[in-house]
Amino acid sequence: MKLLLAVAALLVVSEARPPVHHSFHHGNVTVECVGKCLDAPEAYHMPQVMRLKEKAFAECHAEGKCPLNLPSIKEFSPCTDGMSAGQYPCSNLDMMSYTSLSDMGSTGDGNDIWGWTDRPTEGVNIEYAIVGMADGTAFVDVTSPTEPIVIGMLPTHTFSSSWRDVKVYKDHAYIVSEASGHGMQVFDLKRLRERPSGPGVHRFTADAHYAMVGNTHNIVINEETGYAYLVGSTRSGSGYRVCSGGLHIVDIREPLSPTFSTCYGGDGYTHDAQCVIYHGPDVRYHDHEICFAYNENTLTVVDVTNKENVVMLSRTPYVDVSYSHQGWLTESHEFAILNDELDEMYTSEKRTRSLIWDVRDLESPKHTSSFLSTEKSVDHNLYIRDNLAYEANYCAGLRILDIADIEEGASELREVAYFDVAPDWNTVSFHGSWSSYPYFASGNVIVNSIERGLFVLKPNYERIAELQKERMEKKNKH
Repeated sequence: MKLLLAVAALLVVSEARPPVHHSFHHGNVTVECVGKCLDAPEAYHMPQVMRLKEKAFAECHAEGKCPLNLPSIKEFSPCTDGMSAGQYPCSNLDMMSYTSLSDMGSTGDGNDIWGWTDRPTEGVNIEYAIVGMADGTAFVDVTSPTEPIVIGMLPTHTFSSSWRDVKVYKDHAYIVSEASGHGMQVFDLKRLRERPSGPGVHRFTADAHYAMVGNTHNIVINEETGYAYLVGSTRSGSGYRVCSGGLHIVDIREPLSPTFSTCYGGDGYTHDAQCVIYHGPDVRYHDHEICFAYNENTLTVVDVTNKENVVMLSRTPYVDVSYSHQGWLTESHEFAILNDELDEMYTSEKRTRSLIWDVRDLESPKHTSSFLSTEKSVDHNLYIRDNLAYEANYCAGLRILDIADIEEGASELREVAYFDVAPDWNTVSFHGSWSSYPYFASGNVIVNSIERGLFVLKPNYERIAELQKERMEKKNKH
């Protein structure tokens, strides 16, 4: 709350304006864009957050630590006695390989990461890391995790930026950035089968480009419906539909022909979101398309089933909010874990705080408890698979939590594995792991480090299962 109040004092709120009515053409379709569909958000806090990060990144560059570009490691480095490759603190996570940013064709820092599995023939899975970097996006074959192959990189559409985000739909990558005028790049991932040859890292070109946004902070895709949700678009310009920084909804069912659908900016700026076909216990919304939006100071739930009538179901703030950043649902759609990116910096509690939410009633979500890590670190992006939460917590690296008993509250969560990709940073600051991707069939997890690059890690699932079993047996005895 301290940060939000301070930032609010810095921002100028524009005077009230009459609604604007405007129509524009996309392909053969005329779309009506009214009022806030055109507008930038009137008061939002991301500019201040970005300034904090840019200051940290600039200092890191000045010290010669960003990027580090250490030699890539193409060999198995087990976690032995709490250390991997002689430098990375770890527990129940082995390093399969490390690929530096420079070896992926970048001269800048790393940021987001996602994954794609190619299935060229039945029974064949080829796993790729899609690695966000300041100056573009790299594509790395990690099928053989100890021998990653850099296939090439797609340069940024306009300028370099510390922020780049990517998701996948129907074998196509959709890439956005905070770079001015960047829009959304579309890349046909099946082109990676070509394996281009030649000196250096191959430079790809995009297969399509969507220009109804300039800068965008994140992209969310619901693979079940074929809609993309571009969030955090803030800079107005000719032809841009900023949507008050909220949900800019794009129909991508024809992957190379993204088409504007509608806007929803009823709760202002959205930093990140998860949009799903809902199958949780709130029967009123079964089979509806629901977005769980992380809107700087709230968890906001929006029903986007009817694109012509998007409805906000709830808007819920919480105690000690500094910046509602991102979160993820459990697979049952009963609970969510939210990370507040700045609470460790602006409250007295410096340990990483993961906020547990009961979302069984979509119209009245409740923040029930918070899990506190043993580490003092800022949290960033998290994802959930089965009963494990994979948290990329900046200087503390990748932390894996057992969330099997999340219904009983944060006291029942336990950390079962970790790998510190930034052993030279042990502060509450913006260094280390940006994000991870834990959804490969192989069980390997990829992590992108701001200063170093791509890590391919293998959790010791057998040992994690033993820890879960031991805890359950101990619990049952009591």
